[in-house]
Amino acid sequence: MSILINLFWVAVAVAVAMGAGWLFRAAAIALTKGATARMLRTAPVTAGFGMLVILIYVVVAIFAPLIAPFQEREVVGAQFMVWDSVHKLGTDNLGRDMLTRLIYAARNTVGIAFATTALAFVAGSVLGLLAATVGGWLDQVLSRIVDILMAIPALVFALLLLTIFGTSVLKMVLVIATIDATRVFRLARSVAQDIVVMDYIEAAKLRGEGLWRLITREILPNAMAPLVAEFGLRFCFVFLMISALSFLGLGVQPPTADWGSMVRENASLITFGDITPLLPAGAIALLTVAVNFVVDWMLHRASGLKE
Repeated sequence: MSILINLFWVAVAVAVAMGAGWLFRAAAIALTKGATARMLRTAPVTAGFGMLVILIYVVVAIFAPLIAPFQEREVVGAQFMVWDSVHKLGTDNLGRDMLTRLIYAARNTVGIAFATTALAFVAGSVLGLLAATVGGWLDQVLSRIVDILMAIPALVFALLLLTIFGTSVLKMVLVIATIDATRVFRLARSVAQDIVVMDYIEAAKLRGEGLWRLITREILPNAMAPLVAEFGLRFCFVFLMISALSFLGLGVQPPTADWGSMVRENASLITFGDITPLLPAGAIALLTVAVNFVVDWMLHRASGLKE
């Protein structure tokens, strides 16, 4: 009987989520016009739900100081207080407000993940496009370096480097960006290799176009669709890696709020049937699912397939 009840509530939650996604998509279509509105009309309900969740996370991250009831590092009560009218989600192992920590963690975790993904994406895509366009020894050298780095498991490599160089946010961003740039390099190089053999690229070379103009004006616009989709996927992987490193104690360091470290700090509550540690884990899972919904839609559009 309890299984049926749980399945019922899961079905209700899915229905509410899809309804919210449909309403958000309808509102977005009504508020936009032209190509943007036409593009949104092709979006499935799941993509609408994903965009709504992403928008909520962005708003919470930007306005965290205005939304949060307390300061990020403020101790406001005893440890592991129960949920009440003052502390909506109770307190953590040090007596800090859990709702406040969750809100500030959106700014820290998502912000760091976005910056890391952007850095990895710029470095990997530029080098990948350059290698495919120039070819020769440059392509071979860059490809072999990437092969060596990709041969090492990403999480193990990150743990090793952070143990050696330290666990500051800057070092973590550089380490993860270096690891993920290899994946972006592979995709950018593969896509660009299919483009550089096209006739319009040969025509551009005959016109005397320089290397940088050839990449930015001829190759990049035609490679943009898969690269944009890859950005969303890379963000998910980076986001999950940062959370995993924080859970292991080598990511974002206390007292800065981070969803991964919040799961570790409050894990003991699971023993007593308290779902508080599941809240930051749920925040991680929800954003990952939302981004994947949007990326799936973008990949479908980029593929040119029709329903």
